Amino acid sequence: MPNLVILDAHTANPGDLSWDEFKSFAELTTYPRTNSNELIERLKKADFVLTNKVVLNKDTLSQLPQLKYIGVLASGVNNIDLNAAKDNNIMVCNVPGYSGQSVAQQIMAMMLDHANKISEHSISVRKGDWSRGPDFSYTVGPLVELAGKTLGIFGYGDIGSRLAKMALAFGMKIIIHKRTPPTSLPEGIKYVDSKTLFEESDFLSLNCPLTPETENLINLETLTTMKKSAVLINTGRGQLINEVELKEGLKQNLISAAYLDVLSTEPPSIGHPLLGAPNCKVTPHIAWSTPEARQRLIQISLDNLKAFLSSNPQNSVI
Repeated sequence: MPNLVILDAHTANPGDLSWDEFKSFAELTTYPRTNSNELIERLKKADFVLTNKVVLNKDTLSQLPQLKYIGVLASGVNNIDLNAAKDNNIMVCNVPGYSGQSVAQQIMAMMLDHANKISEHSISVRKGDWSRGPDFSYTVGPLVELAGKTLGIFGYGDIGSRLAKMALAFGMKIIIHKRTPPTSLPEGIKYVDSKTLFEESDFLSLNCPLTPETENLINLETLTTMKKSAVLINTGRGQLINEVELKEGLKQNLISAAYLDVLSTEPPSIGHPLLGAPNCKVTPHIAWSTPEARQRLIQISLDNLKAFLSSNPQNSVI
């Protein structure tokens, strides 16, 4: 049987799901995590590899003549040298679309957290503020009704379209911007240019891919064009934001808050500029990781590898 190695199995499956279906056509070896200095030894006999964030660069791929297939346990393939893979006749497959519903739900949760300040009120009650207070009800800050507020979505793919549908159910106004203007949109969703998106959004969600054009999309210049009451949400890629300038923008109250599920370096250093920034809440890249989304990720990865084997029968079970 061919050999399949999973380099960083823990994030996709910390133990609540199963890899067993892969065993029907490959000798399976899983590692929870893999460091760069362990790569060659672990992959030297591999025919197929699944990786989430482990980098497979030109130097590594050139030392793996037996490798025929790379399955990326994610939607992005920026950790794979695609040119080197092509030069070495290695097929690369990713898994787009598996987490759209979960990521859109995370964005809604972030907006609702800002609107209702659930965590702040819970902390206040635990501290005894309610017990000591003179009234039956109090707030730690102004609450916000989402109905009538404008949600701007930068990037309107699977996640953006699912998010728009959820936000419409809350009565929000939806404006979007994407690289290629759409020919048609559902009722209640309006296409605008990027300048208008920044200026009119009460909540701005970044759901675009990381490209040379979108890198550092959020900086002091763009923050200055936004409403002072605006909330920035990023579940895309950390490099969409100039993190030092976002911290400065929050200190200057250019916007009211930022909610981030991604950073440019993950895990971040202890002194990362946004970990202590005012009105900035950071979650550890969890939007994709519901069990339902991870099960879809594993199933689609399985289907991708099966499709590769069916089109390349010489790599199948002997």
